[in-house]
Amino acid sequence: MRVLTFRQKVDLEAVIPQVERCLAEAGVVLLPTETFYGLGCDPWSEDAVHTVLDLKDRPRDMPLPVLAADWVQVDRLTVIPETWRSRLIDFWPGPLTAVLPARQSLPASLEDTVAVRIPGHELLRQLLAVTGPLTGTSANRHGEQPAIDIEGAMKSLTGDPALALDGGPSPGGHPSTLVDLTGTTVRVLRQGAEMWN
Repeated sequence: MRVLTFRQKVDLEAVIPQVERCLAEAGVVLLPTETFYGLGCDPWSEDAVHTVLDLKDRPRDMPLPVLAADWVQVDRLTVIPETWRSRLIDFWPGPLTAVLPARQSLPASLEDTVAVRIPGHELLRQLLAVTGPLTGTSANRHGEQPAIDIEGAMKSLTGDPALALDGGPSPGGHPSTLVDLTGTTVRVLRQGAEMWN
């Protein structure tokens, strides 16, 4: 596993080509977010998604959340009812993941929905602006605590991702709040770092 420093904007120049090469080979990247470390891969790559599930020892029938750089990428992934768009503007970028109707099926999402968020980690958003959306599931074995650093993630995962971006310790705390916005009323599936009210 190759480890690259990912702490300042100047690091992007070295990181971007390595991440793009990893993604082109259906690889998985260990990366920091504004809460915990996550596993990023091309959400349209079946092989890459299976690798993430294997690293986490996660059941195949559990979809993976997807991280987007901005609203343009979110709109590429989802069809957002205007009722919810105005609310999500208040939360994004930030630790709130919304389950929304998917524009098209993708291996990271097993039904006609996709769980998406614009992360509050600015450097990660700059990376996503180049790579496109990536999965953003926490970097830990299924059922274990999420990791705040590379070492913690590697102790938990069943194997090594192809590439790791070392952003130093992440803040930790609560995971992202997870809300289902596919209906006319909101369903809070997991109360986390953001309070939906």
